[in-house]
Amino acid sequence: MRTRFLVLVLGAVLTVLSAAPAQAAGYRYWSFWQSSGAKWTYATEGPATARPADGSVNGFRFSVSEDSGDSAQPRRGPDFAAICAKTPAKDGTKRIALVIDPGAAGDAPQGEAPPALRTACAQVAEGATSAEALAAVAKPLRYNSQALLCAISGYPKSGCGEQVSAQEPPSRDAKDDSGGGPSLGVVAGIAAVLGLGVAALWQSRRRRTP
Repeated sequence: MRTRFLVLVLGAVLTVLSAAPAQAAGYRYWSFWQSSGAKWTYATEGPATARPADGSVNGFRFSVSEDSGDSAQPRRGPDFAAICAKTPAKDGTKRIALVIDPGAAGDAPQGEAPPALRTACAQVAEGATSAEALAAVAKPLRYNSQALLCAISGYPKSGCGEQVSAQEPPSRDAKDDSGGGPSLGVVAGIAAVLGLGVAALWQSRRRRTP
């Protein structure tokens, strides 16, 4: 009877563990954002083809994400007036405010530490692209053969849009003290299963007591 009980409890625990959500793989890259009022909007084209108007704000954020819908935004909002306050307008040019956010330490490639978030005001020709505005204030830039932006101001030193395995979950801005173990819900489920099992065993012994 006891052996059968232990088998049933073990099966229930394994069922709870298997119900935990799997960690999806993501990609480590610089995402490109454009200002939409006081908010960020994920850009629908790359910085090499986008031609922002005077007074625009462009954002770049380095992070690990599954896709554009999951991508982390720059951690500073778009504020053209504040970023370009010390750069006066000039005929024949336009001013583009830039927010360059290298992301959290957990998003960095192994052996590297992200530099601090910074802002800059690029004053460029009227027909300049976002890539040209970025190059004016944040060299060196690095691109791959598919024109994907790989590094800003030399960060990161290597790699470009590489996949991050499920065993290397991305770090978000909020702290995560789970240590990669089971979630609180899973632990609670296991505890509940074990509690029910102990109660059932106690009831069984009570019935057999003369």
